[in-house]
Amino acid sequence: MRTLLALLSFVGLLQASQVAAQNGPVVVELYTSQGCSSCPPADAMLHDLAKRDDVIALALHVDYWDYIGWKDSFASPQFTERQHAYARAASATTVYTPQMIIGGVDHVIGSRSMQVMDTLQAHSRAGNAFDVGLTRRGGNVFITAAAGRGGDYIVQLVRYTPEETVAIRRGENAGRNLSYANIVTSWDVIGRWDGRVALALETNAAGDSPVVVIIQQAANGPIVGAAQLR
Repeated sequence: MRTLLALLSFVGLLQASQVAAQNGPVVVELYTSQGCSSCPPADAMLHDLAKRDDVIALALHVDYWDYIGWKDSFASPQFTERQHAYARAASATTVYTPQMIIGGVDHVIGSRSMQVMDTLQAHSRAGNAFDVGLTRRGGNVFITAAAGRGGDYIVQLVRYTPEETVAIRRGENAGRNLSYANIVTSWDVIGRWDGRVALALETNAAGDSPVVVIIQQAANGPIVGAAQLR
């Protein structure tokens, strides 16, 4: 009887770990610009998504609208290139703002709230392939994930500023004070992983800004696991 109870307890723990792995947060990347008159509704939606525990909402400001009269103070050519890499992976011929990329797979116009929510729900139901553990150790973070489906994965460390308001003085949004949430300040590849052995990785993450770890198939493929420390 005692052996049976122990076996049932083990099965329960295994099922619980599988549920955890299948219900990790969904990563939403918003490609936006301070100089884009169509972007404020999507920026406002990202504020709402940033409050959710089941979503990792990230704003990546691109620089290709800077020429129209206002230089985005958060923009980086690295984020523009990341958006172009997604376009190449999807065989798309153009990029645009506001664009949300959900789970590294689905491309959605960022101001279409119903489509965004439906896509989020679908990703939440499907779940992540890996449950990512993330803990602080002084100025470092320790990243773990159990072995599972083999593949070619990249491990990425993302830092962001939770909120900032900008007075736009020129361009399409001239005269507006716009608030932005979860503004990405850095996005770095810190390792590669084949998924076949358990992941244990420690890396520097000094400072008080939130920390996000994203595991993604190489060449801007699906996101298979993510975690954050706010």
